[in-house]
Amino acid sequence: MSQISYHASHEQFRPSDLLTYVKLAEQSGFTACHSSDHFHPWSKRQGQSGFAFSWLGAAMEATSFPFSIITAPGQRYHPAIVAQAIATLTEMYPERLEVALGSGEALNEHITGTPWPHKQARNQRLLECANVIRRLLNGETVNHFGMVKVHEAKLYTLPEKPPGLMCAALSAETAQWAGNWADGLLTIYQEEEEMQKVIEAFRNHGGEGKPVHVQIAFSYARDKRQAREQAHHQWRSNSIAKDHLSNLYSVEHFDTASEAITEEEVVSKLPVSSSTQFFVDLLSSIKSFGIDNIILHNVNKLQDDFINDFGQAVLPAIR
Repeated sequence: MSQISYHASHEQFRPSDLLTYVKLAEQSGFTACHSSDHFHPWSKRQGQSGFAFSWLGAAMEATSFPFSIITAPGQRYHPAIVAQAIATLTEMYPERLEVALGSGEALNEHITGTPWPHKQARNQRLLECANVIRRLLNGETVNHFGMVKVHEAKLYTLPEKPPGLMCAALSAETAQWAGNWADGLLTIYQEEEEMQKVIEAFRNHGGEGKPVHVQIAFSYARDKRQAREQAHHQWRSNSIAKDHLSNLYSVEHFDTASEAITEEEVVSKLPVSSSTQFFVDLLSSIKSFGIDNIILHNVNKLQDDFINDFGQAVLPAIR
């Protein structure tokens, strides 16, 4: 049975509010939670950027279901610090945390003042980081001198069982590369043909039998007009063409670049509906790909209605 995760969007909500939402999500029938990890939001309209690893400790203490997080080691975070954070959380909450590693976004990573590498270099750095984190979680003393540098690092607080390290991949090319080294795949919902290419690329190149998580962003509200307006208000920055993202370093850049994006453009790329049956059908279709975890990110601010309505009408129908 697929897990159905509530997505905790740190760029949109205060950590205290997310704690309330994640407790409500567990009570309403969600079976897990997935956390973003941002230093900056995508827009001033979103306006938040809580520290995900701090929040995870509080959220895992306040609930009993499993969590996952996507994080980007190598520039903003040294991999040894990521390994230490993972080890601490999994020692306190055994087998309740899954970790997906990504190559990051300039929006978050540029804060260190070091140059933002091209995609191939970012992938090389990501693989180095994954190897360092794995070795540290296995109790090794690690020295590594490549794109990241580690000198005589050893973790003395360790979990009994280290979590797997998944890879976040949006394209079939990256998913294929990740198949041999990652313990699972995190990808996003897109047109089914494209999503299938990504998943098959991972499974056919070393990922067969490993977990696959799919995150779907959408806008649900009880009133469809509100669902559309909120989607445009909160999420139009994410309609910017992907080839422009590496040139955008600040919240202001994203707001300027998305200024002319219309409501119609947003809803043409994002599922928007006031019908719970619409989402039953959509999520059932995603589940048919053999997905282990479907992560639900309702991009608007109406989280209470979303959690309650999906708990009553959507989650029971797709189990």
